[in-house]
Formats: sequence, C-alpha cells, structure tokens
Amino acid sequence: MGSAVSEFDLPPASGRFDGVEHVFPVRVYFEDTDLSGVVYHANYLRFMERARSDMLRCAGIDQRAAHEAGEGVYVVRNIAIRYVAPARLDDALVVVSRVLRVRAAAVDIQQRVMRNGELLTQADVEAAFVTPQGRARRQPREWVEAFVPLVWKGN
Repeated sequence: MGSAVSEFDLPPASGRFDGVEHVFPVRVYFEDTDLSGVVYHANYLRFMERARSDMLRCAGIDQRAAHEAGEGVYVVRNIAIRYVAPARLDDALVVVSRVLRVRAAAVDIQQRVMRNGELLTQADVEAAFVTPQGRARRQPREWVEAFVPLVWKGN
C-alpha cells in the first residue's frame, strides 16, 4: 500500500528570498499559452499573483489568518505592466519581486518575469490593505515590520 501525502509533508513555499528580492520559479504549461504558442498576456498576472502570495508567506505574513479573523486582505489597487518579450511552452521562468515602498495601508512591489536573465515582463503593483467591507485600513504593525528590512534600496 502506498502512503498518503498530507499537506504537512509538502514544502511550505516554492520561492525564496535572495537578499531582499523574492525569487519564485514558474514553468510554462500548455494551459498558459494562446493559439500562437506564447504565454497569454493575462497569465503573467497570475504568475505575479502567485509570487506575491509566496513572498508574503516567506516573509511571515499570514494573509489567510488575517482574512479568517476579519481583519482584512490585500487587494491590487493599481498595476502598471510592460510586456517586453514572449515566454513559450515549457519555458522555465522566475518572478523576481521587490518591495519598493511600505506605507500605513499599502505596499508597492515591483515584479519582473525573467527567463535566463532576460526581462520578459515588468509590473509595478500597489497592494492596499482593506477591511472586509473594502475600506482602506492600516496593515498590521507586524506586517509593516516584516516589510521594512525587505525594502529595495537600489544600486
């Protein structure tokens, strides 16, 4: 008889921090592509969403607990995206995320989708913390404290 794998046997996250940058691997599957064989433009947003969620988890931010406690959730308030080059079926990509700025009720994150060091897509994301009713509110103090050491200082 085979043994069942529980959720506790799985690694907690597939991404990792490399200094202050969070690196999240993504493989392009057939379902991610369009009729021409390249990644459909909206799927880059899905890749970035997964990477942001993983970055928060790796930083010790428990979004699920905050949601279940009725404290609030992050929502994308604004996003500016630039497509540079296409990704194709079976490409191994990484989403590199940087915290650019932390404010009382929001965090600004830059995300780059890369293939072998080549920039494919870049987005600047403003994630606002909101109440269950959708009103902006201060993010938990512990979350701000977790973000502060991760703020990108640039070169």
